[in-house]
Amino acid sequence: MDEAEARAWSILTTGIYILTTRGDGRGHGMSASWVTQCSANPPLLAAAVGRSSYSHGWILSQGIFGLNVVGQRSKKLQDYFHSAAARRAGNLDQVEWFWSPRGVPWLPLALLCLECCVVQAISVGDRTLFVASVSARRWGEPDVPLTSHDLPYVFVGEVRPAMRRHSRFLGWS
Repeated sequence: MDEAEARAWSILTTGIYILTTRGDGRGHGMSASWVTQCSANPPLLAAAVGRSSYSHGWILSQGIFGLNVVGQRSKKLQDYFHSAAARRAGNLDQVEWFWSPRGVPWLPLALLCLECCVVQAISVGDRTLFVASVSARRWGEPDVPLTSHDLPYVFVGEVRPAMRRHSRFLGWS
């Protein structure tokens, strides 16, 4: 991806989430930002997950995942799951978590925890787009959702430094 293309993609605002899965009797979490509502009736969301991630195979086999919405006050969740320390199986040992009603990890520091049941998996590029319905939810403490523009970096298929002023970043005066 060239610089102009990366700058264009980085303008898209995305929420910051920790996607959690279960497999082999344990849980796993990963930073996720490519998540969106994709249907109103029925209400569905879609999450793009890299096929090389630990979570991918577990989502395919289990058909369920947790989506934990990171808030401004719980940014340390993103800091951990984005770090090199979290790029391993069994990475939930460094954070507080518990099982949701159907058995995916939920993070109590999150603004909102969703239990998501996969209704369709679509292969797109280097990702699988998991379309899911929400089977349970748990609210955390009131907070403001963290977005990609609140971070010092942005993920556009690779990690890039974040822009601070949109117009200057795009070369506009």
